[in-house]
Order: sequence, then structure tokens, then C-alpha cells
Amino acid sequence: MSSLPTQQIGGHKAAINNPNVSEEAKERSRQAIEELEADGGADAIREGRNSSKNEGNVIGGYKATLKNPNVSEEAKEKAQKILEEKDAI
Repeated sequence: MSSLPTQQIGGHKAAINNPNVSEEAKERSRQAIEELEADGGADAIREGRNSSKNEGNVIGGYKATLKNPNVSEEAKEKAQKILEEKDAI
């Protein structure tokens, strides 16, 4: 199974930022990123960032915020407002 362009680009970016990777390997990763972006890999990344999240998980996260004692009152108020807007409480 081949990996997605987003995963490939992510792996190359990790290699570039890894102090244990040689400069030669970092340069190969830079070139690979350029090729992937030319082939539309960057578009796949942008689409992935803009895709909608699982609404149930989002609501669950806001509900968890309300019950978490380490969360500020301001954050809890924001979560409460969002949950009310979504008719989730």
C-alpha cells in the first residue's frame, strides 16, 4: 500500500528537521517535497486541513472541556456557547 502525498511530505519534512539526518539526505528530501508539490501533493495537504471533522468527536471534545477542572472558565463558556449553537446540550 502506498502512502498518501501528505504522509510522504510529512516524512520528508521530519527528515529535514532531524539533526541526526545528513545534509545529503536532507537535500534529497527537499527535492522530493518539490516533486510531490509539483504533482499536487500540496493540494492534498490543503484539502486535508480543510476537510470537516467528525462532528461527534468535536461535540465530545467540547463536552469534555466543560468537565475538565484544568480548563479556564473562559474556555468553558466558549465550549458551552458552541454546544448550545449546535443543539448538543
